[in-house]
Amino acid sequence: MIPKHHLVLTLCAVYGILLKVTAQRSKLRGSSGQQPLVQNQTVTEGGTANMTCRVEFNDQTSLQWSNPTQQTLFFGDKKALRDNRIELVRASWSELTISINEITLADEGMYTCSLFTMPVKTAKAYLTVLGVPEKPEIDGLTKPALEGDEITLTCMTHGSKPAADLRWFRNEKEIKGAKEVNASGKTFTVTSSLQLLVDRDDDGAAYTCKVDHAALLQTPQQATEVLEVHYAPRVLITRSLAFPQEGQYLRLECVSKGNPSPDPVLWTKDGGELPDLDRMIVQGRELTFSALNKTDNGTYRCVASNHLGTSSAEYILYVYDPNAMGQRGPDHALIGGVVAVVVFVTLCLIIFLGRYLARHKGTYLTNEAKGADDAPDADTAIINAEGNTHAEEKKEYFI
Repeated sequence: MIPKHHLVLTLCAVYGILLKVTAQRSKLRGSSGQQPLVQNQTVTEGGTANMTCRVEFNDQTSLQWSNPTQQTLFFGDKKALRDNRIELVRASWSELTISINEITLADEGMYTCSLFTMPVKTAKAYLTVLGVPEKPEIDGLTKPALEGDEITLTCMTHGSKPAADLRWFRNEKEIKGAKEVNASGKTFTVTSSLQLLVDRDDDGAAYTCKVDHAALLQTPQQATEVLEVHYAPRVLITRSLAFPQEGQYLRLECVSKGNPSPDPVLWTKDGGELPDLDRMIVQGRELTFSALNKTDNGTYRCVASNHLGTSSAEYILYVYDPNAMGQRGPDHALIGGVVAVVVFVTLCLIIFLGRYLARHKGTYLTNEAKGADDAPDADTAIINAEGNTHAEEKKEYFI
């Protein structure tokens, strides 16, 4: 039988071991599982931030959220700060989640979650608040602008955080501007300038300034201005017939482009007024001839004007005789004449080349025949023939 004092000692030893193991387990839990876990948050100004603090193992120790100025927001499920924007989402031994509504730039900063163990353990989460840039405004547009003017368009937006980016577009094509950033408290004012040398092609062009910012992923901001340009007219005359003939109907159109529109236009013939208004009818920009005749030949001028200048164009009218032209028309006759000349020249060259080759071939055969007597081969015959030729020439000279 075991003595009582031995049994007591044994039980005390076992109890001591159990206490030691429990302490070690508590120490391990306290070093890892009882560390609060948080995450940084980024919220757009005016939005809602959810701040969550979690603990993996908790022996019924309270959690607490504090703002950047170390004011307690919630201690467990108890609200500590009177701010109607701050609400409790979830409170338990393992989690404390709160929400902050209608976020402002003043809410940005480091938030602290505390676990009241011995010692107190904390985790910090940074709340970033994005400042929403205001709708941009475009200044510097002169209406109307004149062709040749130099103007500077300026696009500006306020309230962005971080600083926004401004992009320029002419119609759908992006063009580069000069950017400038100025700090205004916690936000930034961004300006972008675009210098233009105004051309008539800019009339009606849409210049758009777009704001790029992380807070505008869902609702992009932009401003558009349409440029109006005034410029002097330019004139071009078009005709309905390439080769007008007697008796035909002819329409001349004065195509004039200017801003303001150069209406009406003025038609003249050979520097004077139109002679036959019964057959020559002016309607707007068009001059029509009901039935052409030879008396209509001449130089017709169209003049267009606005307050910025005057422009003119000329058309020399020649009325063809349909009987002289024939059915093929003057263009076919001209082409046929050119083709005939080319064919004739080609035939002449062929005949000349053929006669030249034939003459040189006959001379070679004749010389070879003259030297064939007493010649062992063709080369010797040619040499003998050349020698005989010189002899005959000398003989003819003395006669």
